Amino acid sequence: MKEYLKLYRNQRKNDRCDVAFLSEQEAEHVKSYHESFPPYRETPLVELRHLSERLGVRDFFVKDESSRFGLNAFKVLGGSYAIGKHLAAALGFAEEDLSYQTITSSECREKSRNITFISTTDGNHGRGVAWTAHQLGCNCIIHMPAGSASERLENIRREGACADITAYNYDDSVRMSAREAEENGYVMVQDTAWEGYEDIPRWIMQGYLTMAYEAYRQLQRKGMRPTHIFVQAGVGSLAGAVTGFFRNVYPQDTPVITIVEPNEADCIYRTASADDGELHAVTGRMKTMMAGLACGEPCTIAWPILSAYADYFVSCPDYISAKGMRVLSSPLEEDARVVSGESGAVGVGLAAEILQNEKLAEIKKELRLDEKSIILCFSTEGATDKKNYYDIVWDGLEPSC
Repeated sequence: MKEYLKLYRNQRKNDRCDVAFLSEQEAEHVKSYHESFPPYRETPLVELRHLSERLGVRDFFVKDESSRFGLNAFKVLGGSYAIGKHLAAALGFAEEDLSYQTITSSECREKSRNITFISTTDGNHGRGVAWTAHQLGCNCIIHMPAGSASERLENIRREGACADITAYNYDDSVRMSAREAEENGYVMVQDTAWEGYEDIPRWIMQGYLTMAYEAYRQLQRKGMRPTHIFVQAGVGSLAGAVTGFFRNVYPQDTPVITIVEPNEADCIYRTASADDGELHAVTGRMKTMMAGLACGEPCTIAWPILSAYADYFVSCPDYISAKGMRVLSSPLEEDARVVSGESGAVGVGLAAEILQNEKLAEIKKELRLDEKSIILCFSTEGATDKKNYYDIVWDGLEPSC
């Protein structure tokens, strides 16, 4: 086994966590909201048949989010839905009327034009929040943690937000945004939760259902159902949404779900492996190239879902993600090319490493990966930092963290 690839089998799996808010019915409602946006297009589910042959599995699917709303990442799904839900509650229009047309109407714009949305992001979430705020004519403030890429900062500013890079890590930057929101009456749109702040994070998780639901339906159209899902985690909101949704749609034969994090920011892995009922944080600067996953504190509404229904938790080094980026950028024969960023490719990299590396044979056996396996991964971002992307894919370098 390679030194820093650590796997923990969930000892606490149970059926006692309520995931009704991540049901197929809820997913259909959320997807209808996203479909009302003019840029909406179903993102591709890429079938990598030649890769699956090389790796010795039945099939390998990657949900490619690089074209989502023209923003190069899936995160806009959560922020846009949470903002829509907030406006529905604040302005008093009916839930069934929630749509792009409603929230961008002249009546809604007039009522919401003095609202300021604020958030902390490594790039993708903040860009989605800024984009949605811009559609509404609202103000938006975005803070980014120390070490964030300048390209991501400029992408957010181009959406009309007031954005900066702080001197703090992700979690301390979140706290800074929360203080500003409380002091100034801003609306915090954050994809993590804590006591007293749970409604918007829950809506963000529901927003992610569109991606999971699309993948589910795309697999159905092919007559396939996944046996294994690899999904990455930062605070755990995406992982919780995917895990809860697939637990709902496949209650009797749920796929083997593996949650993947970078070694330097593995708060979900640490919480699971401690097995003491407490949440375990990673503090200080998290030196990983997977910027979108560099989060030190688990989301309080996502962790119970992962604890109840995820099968495995993996903490892995950056080279696993780098491998995934190169595998996807250099397709075999007629397989399609997928441009996947540092935080998007880690699931593919982990699956490929386990299936190829003989030293990981015990992990392969533990995960029950074999010639009958149908693997589903989520490439949640494209090349959102092009310099780092090409440094890794062309030169095999890990970017500075």
